[in-house]
Amino acid sequence: MSARLLQLSGVVVDLLYEVEMVPAPGDEAIVTGFSIKPGGGFNAMVAAKRAGMDVSYGGALGTGPFARMVREGLNREAIPFLRPQDTERDQGCCTVMIDRSGERTFVASDGAEGHANVEALSMLAASNFDWTLLSGYALHYPGSRSAMHEWLKGDAPITNLVFDPSPVVAELPSNALGAACERATWISANAREAAVLSGMTDAVQAAQSLAARTPAQGGVVVRDGAQGCIVATRDICQRVEPFDVTPVDTNGAGDTHLGSFIARLAAGDMPTDAARYANVAAALSTTRRGPATAPFADEVVAALKRKEAV
Repeated sequence: MSARLLQLSGVVVDLLYEVEMVPAPGDEAIVTGFSIKPGGGFNAMVAAKRAGMDVSYGGALGTGPFARMVREGLNREAIPFLRPQDTERDQGCCTVMIDRSGERTFVASDGAEGHANVEALSMLAASNFDWTLLSGYALHYPGSRSAMHEWLKGDAPITNLVFDPSPVVAELPSNALGAACERATWISANAREAAVLSGMTDAVQAAQSLAARTPAQGGVVVRDGAQGCIVATRDICQRVEPFDVTPVDTNGAGDTHLGSFIARLAAGDMPTDAARYANVAAALSTTRRGPATAPFADEVVAALKRKEAV
């Protein structure tokens, strides 16, 4: 039986613009491509699902054209949603500009996924799942941060919480951020986010500092772009080599790494082996356009074998 993951972080709709470059203030971008697809919390769920986990969506689902796209995406991936539908709001959206180097720039506005109450969160029964995933966005939105903070500070069991502080980490209320870090078994952050959390600009030192605050069975993953990632627990701190590709779209790569890492940990991999798998999955995702482009497990395994044979 596959391990079960509860995703608490919201799904949005990405408005994806392929541009020559992000425009300067007052200028206009030259757009070479456009599409609309589910993104945000959807990306990590797809990655975990394709890596072998049984995934459920515990965030909010609204009512309207964007919410319909999200629901269709969840149905395609056979991911059930657990909370009652929000009949007052549509899903939020994120304008994503992807320049010719593959780098992405975000401008987002929340919708139904930015609202929660303690009663709805308690009904999810996180203890019935093997792993739980929470993004800093849920602590950032005014409509969900208080409920999420209260839920995190409560005594309801949360199994193997993985906390992704997200790009808005510097703006998170300190009490909510502290509650999430205290309950987290694992923290997965990029190098900039880890620097904000730890106060250390060196990625290795940041990973070591954050790992010292996690439970003995947990740790920290610091995603370091083209340098791969750093895995730190109370016992080890190791850089895991990258998987080299030529990226065309980095949107969703961090989420792919996150979901893939959780799935491989849940399958019994050692943390460094899970990170090695996640590095390959995230790299392969950047060779495809779109937010939720995580590869399936057989693709990742084949790529790992090719790398080992070199």
